[in-house]
Amino acid sequence: MSARSVAHGTRPDGSLRIAMIGTRGVPAAYGGFETAVEEIGSRLVERGHQVTVYCRSTLGGEQPSTHLGMDLVHLPALRLKQAETLSHTALSALHLAVTKRHDAAFVFNAANSPFVPFIRAKGVPVAVHVDGLEWMRGKWSGAGKRYYRWAEQQAVHTADALISDAVGIVDYYEDQFGVPTELLTYGAKILEHPRTDLLASVGVEAGKFHIAVARFEPENHVHLIVEGYSRSDAKHPLLVVGSAPYGAEYSQRIADLAAADPRVHLLGGVWDQELLDQLYANALTYLHGHSVGGTNPSLLRAMGAGTAVIAFDAVFNHEVVGADGSYFSSPADVATHVDQAEEDPETTRRIGGALQTRAAAVYRWEDVATGYEELALRLAGGDTIRGTGRFTRTDADWTPNPVHHPNPNRTTDHIRGLA
Repeated sequence: MSARSVAHGTRPDGSLRIAMIGTRGVPAAYGGFETAVEEIGSRLVERGHQVTVYCRSTLGGEQPSTHLGMDLVHLPALRLKQAETLSHTALSALHLAVTKRHDAAFVFNAANSPFVPFIRAKGVPVAVHVDGLEWMRGKWSGAGKRYYRWAEQQAVHTADALISDAVGIVDYYEDQFGVPTELLTYGAKILEHPRTDLLASVGVEAGKFHIAVARFEPENHVHLIVEGYSRSDAKHPLLVVGSAPYGAEYSQRIADLAAADPRVHLLGGVWDQELLDQLYANALTYLHGHSVGGTNPSLLRAMGAGTAVIAFDAVFNHEVVGADGSYFSSPADVATHVDQAEEDPETTRRIGGALQTRAAAVYRWEDVATGYEELALRLAGGDTIRGTGRFTRTDADWTPNPVHHPNPNRTTDHIRGLA
């Protein structure tokens, strides 16, 4: 990128008009992207910028025009696995192209990269948050996998900047395309004095249950968590929070495993955020099975709540949790770690405290928002990575070491969201 000043925006007062596209929108009630948009967008508004967030409209749902100072645009989407995200982003890009001028746009999810040229045709520079390695998700068929791999190439070819939320994703794009990405992680909500009054509604006591929170998708390894827990001698129950809108077969597999063990309780989706906070904060352990994303917001939420983590042995999880985590790759590993946690609850709680300290020091929303602000200013000033990388990926597959990311000597001086 060229060395341009990032001290001012394009309007007389130095502020920017920023669009955020490709998520379900705000208020955040579903996933990590939505939480990021809410946390980052509201902070950008506090700093004087005008932020427009494109939201998916829902039948019978409220459609406020603003939220935490952000302007909201509600547009419909096709309720189909293969088309929901793309249909909404297509309408969002069209709306942006025919309405007021923006100074920069953040497009979330590399799958939405085909619409970047339409936004840039309006004269709006675009940064694409590429998310994780979506083509590795089990829910996608051969055509779906091919589309995601092609969309990654489109993002490299058309975007003015790429955003990664984990070092492993940065390394992936460097290795596969020879292109730099901005490392902008997520923040962690720190729960210092969690309440317990809602725990009785799900039949548990503080410190006397384990929890897993994930969409029911094969690469999130919920089946492995439930099977491993069932092999343990645990006295405390396992609560599983989550569902799968498009995964009936995999969901049934998990339901069958749970039905064979009365200690396992499937809660489905929990949308009450206060109850969810209490579950994260008062569990003895949080079991995290995600494997193909980057920095996972659910994992950060557990760490911010001060809960010990038992995570799937993947490069992204090691990067976030570090040396204080326990890691598994088999049901036997899960059983061992769960039993150890119950045998020594004091040590387990101390580990949770150490992880909370790490989350508070390393994953801060203010720092993340600063990274997005500085990137938006650079984009508005004309910076771009277009033409710097390979349009087609390298022939060699990218296989990260499960413990150390491929560039172990990488410094974090340039990383926003890291202390």
